[in-house]
Formats: sequence, C-alpha cells, structure tokens
Amino acid sequence: MARSIRHGLFAALAGFTVLICVCYTGLALVISYVTEDMLIDRLLKREAAAMTAHFRLHGDIRPAADEIIRAYRSVEALPPIVREQVVAGRGRAEIFTDTGQHYHLRSLDLPAQSGPQRIYLLADVRPLLVVTKLFQDVGGVLIAVALGLIALALLLAYLLSKRLVSPLQVLANEVRGLSQKSTIELSARHRPDEIGYLAKKLGTTIAELHSSLNREHAFTRDVSHELRTPLTVMNNIVALAQARALDTDDVAQLQAGLDEIGTTIDVLFALARAEHIAQETFDLRGCIEESLLRLLDNGDWEGERLALDLPDRLEVLGNRHLSMLIINNCVGNALFHGGANSRLLLSFADGVLSLCNTVDPARTGRMQGFLHGQHLLRRIAETMRWKIGFHAGATAYRVEIVPIRAH
Repeated sequence: MARSIRHGLFAALAGFTVLICVCYTGLALVISYVTEDMLIDRLLKREAAAMTAHFRLHGDIRPAADEIIRAYRSVEALPPIVREQVVAGRGRAEIFTDTGQHYHLRSLDLPAQSGPQRIYLLADVRPLLVVTKLFQDVGGVLIAVALGLIALALLLAYLLSKRLVSPLQVLANEVRGLSQKSTIELSARHRPDEIGYLAKKLGTTIAELHSSLNREHAFTRDVSHELRTPLTVMNNIVALAQARALDTDDVAQLQAGLDEIGTTIDVLFALARAEHIAQETFDLRGCIEESLLRLLDNGDWEGERLALDLPDRLEVLGNRHLSMLIINNCVGNALFHGGANSRLLLSFADGVLSLCNTVDPARTGRMQGFLHGQHLLRRIAETMRWKIGFHAGATAYRVEIVPIRAH
C-alpha cells in the first residue's frame, strides 16, 4: 500500500482537531468582542435615557455621569475623525483611530418646544477594552496554551488512529504473508466486532479459493496421469489393427478402456466438485447390492461366484455418489483383472469392508492394471475422510475400506 490507512485516519483526525480548535477560538473571540460592544452600547443607552429624563425635568443638558462619556451639542465640536462619520449620516458608529482612541458614537434627539435638539454622546472606551488588554498582557501565554492543547490533541489523534487501525494492519500483513500451502489462521477472527467478522469471512474465502485452486491443479494432473494408460492401450490395439484384424480379446480391451475412461472422468469430476458434495448418513450395503445387481443384470457374473458377509444394514457417514464410484471401480477391477473364473467375496468385520477376488496366476501380466486408478480411489476416500488400502497377491487381490460409521 502506497499510503497507509493509519496515515489517512491520522490526517483526518488531526485536520478535524485543528479545525475544531480554530473554530472554537474564533467563536470565543467573536463572543468576547460582541459582549464587549454590547456592554458599551448598554452604557450609552442608559446614559441617553438619563439625559433625556433630566432634560424633560430641567430643560437643560447635564454632563454625562460616566467619565468616559462626553456630550457634544454640535457637530463642529466633535473630533475630526468622528465628525466625518456624522457628516456621512451615521447616527451610531464604532470608530478606530491611529492614535489609540477607540470611540463609540450615539446620536440623541432631546424633545424641546422649538423642535428636537440633537446632541452626540461620544465614549472613549479604551479603559473598557478588556479583550484587547487581555491579549496584550497574556496573549503569549494563551497562544502557548492553545498550541500545547493542539499538540496534545494531535498526539491523542495519532494514538487513537494507531489503536483503531492496528487490527486492520495486522490482518493485512497476515493476508499478505499467506501462501497457497499455508494454513489460514487469522488472529482477528475471534474479535466480536466488524473486524472479527471480516477476518472470518476473509479466511473462509481464501481457504475456499485455495481449495478450488488445489482441486484444479489435481484435476489437471489426474487427467494427464489417469487417462494416459487406457489411451496408450487403445492406441496400441488400433496400431495393431493396421497389421491384422482385431480379435475378440482386442475388442474387449478396447471396450474396457472406454469404460475405464468414462469411469475416470466421472471420478475426476466428482472430486472437482467435492467441495459442494454434502456428507450424509446412508446404507453402504445398499450401494454394494446396487453395484452387484448391475453386474448380474449385465451377465458379467454368475451368482455362485459372489459371496457376501455383510450386516443387514451398514450405516456410514459420507457421500453416496462417491462411495458408489469406489464400489463400482473395485468391483469392475475384480471383474476385469480377476478373469472369467474368479470369485469375489465382500465382507465387513471390525469396521473394515473387505473386497477380495481370486486371480488366475496365468493373468499376472494383466495384474499391472490394478495399480492404475488407485490414486483416484485414495483421493475419493480422503475426500470422505475414509481409509482405503490395496493388497495384491499371486492368487488374490484385496481392497480394504474403512468408512466412518454413523452413530
């Protein structure tokens, strides 16, 4: 990140802090000066009321009671700078001078028999300018205190921004350090706030993405590996067909290769969709019987060549579709590699499902086909958290499957 979120948050908090300080300082100054002007205006107003009352009783103009206020009977008697304001038609004014005087002017019309008599009340309010005097005396201290408070506010803004953004920075660093093979363990996932929710969702999403990428890589690898053997066999048979006609055995191998490719593709797509296949409780014996009935219907096996030693119900936890792929593959291998006279025994004891078929020693060369497909079967079993083992012998081949029993 070119710009840290902490820097942005600190800049926002600092700017807001300075803005608030400047606004409140300006507001305090405005209130101080307005209060000062209102006080002076109140003094002039009270003096004007007293002079009006005195004039009505005695018919003359008395001097102002307040020593800072003077009454002028004519415009010519006013100071020149004040006279300019009166000539300009202003009856009330606040006048600043370069010589230090600060005047407040108020015109007053006294009721007389010959007509209103205008006088001018002029106050030199320098002694009352408390705000200006205050800044002259302790302005440096006030500025120092203000700067200190701003510095303290900026420090608090920095600490607050660091505290608020620190969990996000830790989360970002942990996500940045993740690799496809690393375990997703985000430290903020246990937080009860929005950051904890974000960490949980982010961890889940990254884990799902890694899982999808791993399945994609496995799918690509398995397609290349698992389909090469049957395609090689089929290509060899087709190449031999150019020199001689195909016999029944060759046609059977071609058909078996096609069946194997179809089964392999089904398995690969099932593994690629394994994330979306739910685990459920089902009867594994039902899957076995369904697979065997399909073979009997096709005439591939005779009933006396099959032997079952299974409980009436075999409840397991897994996925029915994936388990059918395992059973069909194992039984299909027994049919293809065992030979026409092979026998198949399916038994269950001590939590282990055993599929054992006899093998004609004369077909040892074709036994190599047993190794093909074992990787996919192991991956199917791992997907359901089952265990599977393969045991090849000179006269028998046995597959042992350890499913998860349903409680």
